[in-house]
Amino acid sequence: MEDSTLALLEQLIARPSVTPQDAGCLDLIGARLAAVGFALERMDSGPDDFRVSNLWAVRRGRGTDARADGAGPAHAPAPVLVFAGHTDVVPTGDLAKWSSDPFVPTVRGDRLYGRGAADMKTSLAAMVVAVEDFVGAHPDHRGSIAFLLTSDEEGPARDGTVVCVERLRARGERLDYCIVGEPTSVERLGDTVKNGRRGSLSGRLRVIGVQGHVAYPHLARNPVHQAAPALAELAVTSWDAGNAYFPPTTFQISNIAAGTGAGNVIPGELVVDFNFRFSTESTPESLRQRVHALLERHGLEYALDWTLSGEPFLTPVGELSAAIGAAIEAETGITTELSTTGGTSDGRFIAKLCPQVVEFGPLNASIHKIDEYVPLDQIAPLTRIYRRTLENLLL
Repeated sequence: MEDSTLALLEQLIARPSVTPQDAGCLDLIGARLAAVGFALERMDSGPDDFRVSNLWAVRRGRGTDARADGAGPAHAPAPVLVFAGHTDVVPTGDLAKWSSDPFVPTVRGDRLYGRGAADMKTSLAAMVVAVEDFVGAHPDHRGSIAFLLTSDEEGPARDGTVVCVERLRARGERLDYCIVGEPTSVERLGDTVKNGRRGSLSGRLRVIGVQGHVAYPHLARNPVHQAAPALAELAVTSWDAGNAYFPPTTFQISNIAAGTGAGNVIPGELVVDFNFRFSTESTPESLRQRVHALLERHGLEYALDWTLSGEPFLTPVGELSAAIGAAIEAETGITTELSTTGGTSDGRFIAKLCPQVVEFGPLNASIHKIDEYVPLDQIAPLTRIYRRTLENLLL
């Protein structure tokens, strides 16, 4: 199992699949899945200059009532377990700073280096090999196993998982459990499973002033001075207290721009970019309303554009978290912690169709960094954890 996962992982890393390029990863994975009885369906989407590769692959097992003509959705009284993930990776950055070519998988010491090693090609390889091993031992397993894979997770995420979910929803496809292969482990493999994620709401605030000479402030209106008290209040506002699963909602300013570059000109406009990472105790609507009320109370002339990147999702303790928790403990001896920290993931889209979604994968210490890596001694245990989870849910 270890050799098989490592070999597939190296093949995946060697494909330079920078968003939205898949670089043949889905063809490689699809061929492996087809060989063990999966039906493959490509759901590619997007314009020609940003074409996204998507794959939906399903293996129907015992207890699945599929239509004989193959048309329409299958109705599965037994569970449908989905492995989800992305083949795309972030750009490498300065190649001169890498110790080895990021698209040549390289072993140094006890680590395998390469772009995507942690995020998330190790998980993809482990999922595929775990399923191959499981199906080989249990060809008549109950329920269904599926893969939902995209090359548009690290990018704008407009033509990837979100498109697939909508197509599956439109035809009545049922999903019961989903494991997203995001790198969630912090100190040791298995110490953290994500059972939810915070929402992400961004704003671009334009505060309108009147440009003028710094020596004649009475003839101008400085938007920086006007906005400063409001921004200070936004920074210290308590938006909610969080709950048992989520930390409190946070507000962060990411960019501020004003001025012409000259030292003797009062700017005519201030532009502020900010972001909320919000818990289920707040909604996009409530946050928008509170921000607008605060800005208006400060008497600002402004325009504010909002972008909702994702709403929060939460999977309470249930069959899926119990199954993967038991698999982790059996393999590593660790009692995993359920967490909702971190950024957004494609789980936010899948959760709209699937009632139980968790994320689990290898160490996340090196994701998106120069010299991204995965510890070699995590590859086989991760594969076995995925296989044990299959056994816990489908036998």
